[in-house]
Amino acid sequence: MENPRPEKVATVTEIAAKFRESDAALLTEYRGLTVGQMAEVRRQLRGAGGEWKVYKNTLARLAATETGAGELSSQLVGPTAIAFVKGDVAAAAKVLREASKANAALVLKGGVMGDKILSAKDVEVLADLPSRDTLLAMFAGLLTALPRNFAYGLKALIDQKSEATPAA
Repeated sequence: MENPRPEKVATVTEIAAKFRESDAALLTEYRGLTVGQMAEVRRQLRGAGGEWKVYKNTLARLAATETGAGELSSQLVGPTAIAFVKGDVAAAAKVLREASKANAALVLKGGVMGDKILSAKDVEVLADLPSRDTLLAMFAGLLTALPRNFAYGLKALIDQKSEATPAA
């Protein structure tokens, strides 16, 4: 941009900072949503660790390029809202998918997670994942099962050896 206005530079800087600070940025098309519907999506996303913002595509493209996500430019067309997610990306993807099921005007476009550009299908796959808390609980259960199963096996082996050994 030749001689950009200071407010545009500030907006690009803000968007770039959000891209850097977020674990993921999920893009949606919101054409046809009412203000009330958009407010409801924003409220639900806040509960999932997300912030849903609308920026001019040109400024968002500049910020994406500045942060190394220039490939995201192809998704930054039409009315686009960006969900910046800190934390559980799967939970935010679930919120967006459920909102898009409830209202066909909300369309998942894709996004970026880390250095990976996501397609709309990738966001759907993320939405199918269990939540972070559920995954952690499953992992904790697995970790506690290992020593418990080892103890059961050891006890069975001891019992088997004591039955095989004749008492004196």
